[in-house]
Amino acid sequence: MAGMKDERSQQLMERAQRVIPGGVNSPVRAFKAVGGRPLVIQRGHGSKVVDADGNVYIDYVMAYGPLILGHAHPKVVEAMEKAARDGTGFGATTEREVLLAEKIVQAVPGVEKVRLVNSGTEATMSALRLARAATGRRRAVKFAGCYHGHVDALLAQSGSGLSTLGIPSTPGVVPETARDTLVLPYNDLQAVEQAFSQYGDEIACVIVEPVAANMGVVPPAPGFLQGLREVTRRYGSLLIFDEVITGFRLGLAGAQGYYGVVPDLTCMGKVIGGGMPVGAYGGRAELLDMVAPEGPVYQAGTLAGNPVAVACGLATLEVLEEGGESLYGQLRQKAEQLNREIRRAAREAGVELTVTQVESLSSWFFQPGPVTDYASVLNSDTGAFAVFFRAMLERGIYLAPSQFEAVFISAAHSREDLERTAEAARQALREVARHLDAAQG
Repeated sequence: MAGMKDERSQQLMERAQRVIPGGVNSPVRAFKAVGGRPLVIQRGHGSKVVDADGNVYIDYVMAYGPLILGHAHPKVVEAMEKAARDGTGFGATTEREVLLAEKIVQAVPGVEKVRLVNSGTEATMSALRLARAATGRRRAVKFAGCYHGHVDALLAQSGSGLSTLGIPSTPGVVPETARDTLVLPYNDLQAVEQAFSQYGDEIACVIVEPVAANMGVVPPAPGFLQGLREVTRRYGSLLIFDEVITGFRLGLAGAQGYYGVVPDLTCMGKVIGGGMPVGAYGGRAELLDMVAPEGPVYQAGTLAGNPVAVACGLATLEVLEEGGESLYGQLRQKAEQLNREIRRAAREAGVELTVTQVESLSSWFFQPGPVTDYASVLNSDTGAFAVFFRAMLERGIYLAPSQFEAVFISAAHSREDLERTAEAARQALREVARHLDAAQG
């Protein structure tokens, strides 16, 4: 990185690669899609992170979404420290997990009861199992480009890291596991109707990101979510919203409150843990009462409801509640301001760029658009994005190292951060323009 130190980071990454696959514990962190050396982060505060060599970056990854308040928010840190002093785990119910569950039930329209787990993957896996048990059916519908964690049955044509690395599915998932998963185009209600007309009495559920945010941010078309709600009711299937990203990100009521569509089951993660490993699945009481020990659907976790993790999530939700509509409005305005500048910079540089935004979630696709589904997302110029990413990183701006991830605005991002980012983007987009001119000969 131009003008930046990288000796200690390089040494740490070399050590990591000897004992960890690729030197990373989640594939997208390896920078395979963008080139260059992966960051080794030492600490973060507010809107910034510092790497192992002391280089400072304005952070728009924000741990891929959980840190809506920014890094090391004082109230969150205080709550975690107090919880840790009380004990780091008990394998028994604690008051904090009851309080977190109560806040989720109070805020999210489709959740009457909720089970805490350790990740979004656990939440979607458990919700799928519950849907099959409740309906007595096997098949599930998902949408190409929507990522629901690394659950075997839901990895077919997923976004996120699979798109980043160009992996269509993954070895190790046996055909029998994925055979009952029907993969349809996102935003295509006609395809949904056709699938139900053929397999309706076999479909246990439809699982969807109400705002697709793991192939980049792709908003739902008008009527798409409402159409899913109608067709699942008509055929006696369950509608599952994967709100791991959108939950408490689009507002306290999540995407279901934002769009006015209430699912049968909801999966959550990220913001409800505030940066600690917390996930959850919830829904109507009669469905959740099927889960052990009340019912026969088994699901368990030694660390589920961990007192330190739920203290982090609880404090995060309390700050969001206190900020209310004003805080969410500020997040939206920051994203709008930055996106205006990015669009302007792209026009000035002569670079085709499509910007998508839903509240504080955004993506910058290097293509003319429109972007409506996975097929159109894949028209993006990933080479141009890689040039842009490296140029931004050199200027102290840390974006997710993939064209197919979101830009996350936090409450900690300041006007100065946004202005610095916009100026860096103007310079970076000029580099992209030179790259594209050279590629065209």
